[in-house]
Formats: sequence, C-alpha cells, structure tokens
Amino acid sequence: MQKPPTIRDVAAAADVSIAVVSRVLNDGTGPVAPATRERVLKTIEELAYRPRTAARELKSGPTSSLGLVLADVTNPFFARLADSVVQEARARGSQVILMTTQEDPALEQDALETLAARRVGGVIATPTSTNADAWLRLEALGTRLVFVDRHLLGVPHADVVSIDNERSAREATEHLLGLGHRRIGFISGPLSTSTGRSRTDAHVAALTAHGIPVDRQLLRNIPFRGDQGSDAVGSLLELESPPTALIVANTAQVAAAVRRLRQGSVRIPQDLSLIVFDDNPWTELFTPALTIIRQPTALLAAHSVERALLRLSDDAETRSTVIDAEFVVRSSTAQPPAR
Repeated sequence: MQKPPTIRDVAAAADVSIAVVSRVLNDGTGPVAPATRERVLKTIEELAYRPRTAARELKSGPTSSLGLVLADVTNPFFARLADSVVQEARARGSQVILMTTQEDPALEQDALETLAARRVGGVIATPTSTNADAWLRLEALGTRLVFVDRHLLGVPHADVVSIDNERSAREATEHLLGLGHRRIGFISGPLSTSTGRSRTDAHVAALTAHGIPVDRQLLRNIPFRGDQGSDAVGSLLELESPPTALIVANTAQVAAAVRRLRQGSVRIPQDLSLIVFDDNPWTELFTPALTIIRQPTALLAAHSVERALLRLSDDAETRSTVIDAEFVVRSSTAQPPAR
C-alpha cells in the first residue's frame, strides 16, 4: 500500500520550504507570494495531500524537538555540553533527544536514522569524520544541522559553533616559547577531525613563526576514546631528547596523560611544563594547579540551541560562530629545566 504524501513531499514537489507550506495551510501565519501560494495549493491537489495530516506533522515535527548527537558522554566536556544544551533548549520550550556515537560512524548512522524517524526539526552534533553522506541525507529531509566543537567540510550548509581552536593552540604554544621551551610535545585528536587538524596546524605554525624547527616526533594525533593518551606520553618521554613541555589538546585524553606522568614520577613543572585543553574542576585542585584552555561549554550550548531554533523558525542562512576560549595560567608551567 502506497504511503500517503507528507508535508515534506509537498515542499519538495513545489520547490519551497516546509515553513512556506505551513503558511499556506495555516492562512495568515506569514507572507507568501501569490504565485508561490498558487503553486503550493496546486501541488497539494495533485498529490492528494490532506491538511489534517499536516496538522499532526507540524505538531510533532520540525519545531517540536531537537536531536543532540554527541561523541562520548563519558568525556566530561561532552557531559557538561549535553547538560547545558538540555537546559538551554528547555528554557526555550524545546525538548532534546540525546544520542551518543562512541566515535563510531555506524552508531552515528543509526542515530541519524532514528532522529529522522522521530521528525526532529534540528540536530546539534559533534560529528565523526567519515559520515558526510549520512548528514547530507538528513539535511535533505529538511532537518537543520548545527555542528558544535567540530565540523565536517563535506556538509557546507550546517551551522558551526566552536571555540577558536587556532588561537587557543597558538596561545598555549607561545606561552611555553616565552618561558624558554623549545622542545614541546603536542597531543591532539586525529587529523581527520577539524579540531585535531586545526589545533595541530596552529601549534606547528606558531613554532615556525618563532623560528623553531618542527620535530614531528613531538607530535601525537590520537583517537578520542581509549587510553592512548597514556601511550602517547610514554613514547614522548622515551625520546632520546624528550620534551621539556607538553600540551594536551585532546580533552578526552587529558586524564590518561596526567596519570602516566604521575606513574612516571615526572615532576610538574620542574621536569615538564604542562598545559591541557580542559575546564574540569579537578585541574584546579591538582597539585600543582594545571594551566588550562577553558572551553566555555555553556556558551557553546547557548549559541548552538539559538542557531538551531532560529534556522527552524525563519530559514536563516547558515553561519559559523567562533567563541574565544579562556587561557588560564596556573602553576604547571615554568622555565625549562637545565639539561
């Protein structure tokens, strides 16, 4: 049995947005050009579309809920982001459906299919790096996309909300250079992700700008999940000429990296200066208190929800929102040890 036509079918056949079809069905809810109104009404007639169905769809569809697809809520950064998104959406009268992917593209595809079936109007997400086609399919259904923290180059019509990754990595690197460090270890996410790529590139650019030769042995781009932060630190410490400072720009691996330093009895900052991308309260309670790049999760959430709901309400154009992170200098950085 053939499925009855949906409001999306009408919008696609008439070459208009769902919002325009809604205005035609609910006469008086917004301006529609006469020619456009006539085209939509003709399409409704040709498809034998029934407005009663539209009323049910509009109630449970694009404006009723948001999907939130996050990589890993065991990562404190994403857990705080999820909490902030839910609070912000609730304050604006919208419900949130949370899905996690564990950085697995297959799980991400399942999540997107579920959200499409639930007719969410918008999705806020930290995407994996290999699923551009799946995101484009969801977007083609009329779902508004907002990528937060990282983005996909293959999905050009999604909004992006992130910190200024380049500036943050550059500030951390220049702080250590200013203290006299020349061998700086750098641990970041995979180069296939926008955050891993941009932070690593900015670190390398800062070294080059100061005339410091780039030693690729000091760079580690590792997965977000697992315990590879520990292995990365271990391999850096075993170098013939180990680093005198370390930047951990992979938030998910901060705890593993710090644990390995403590297991190796590395004194901070006497033996090794340390900067981490994290805003977890424990970084201030650690001895010594850690110098950090503080990522403003509440602001990231607020801008993401705002953009998603704005795109839903008036078909606003896509845009990128870049938020400054805060560089907080504490006690874990100092001049390099004499060698």
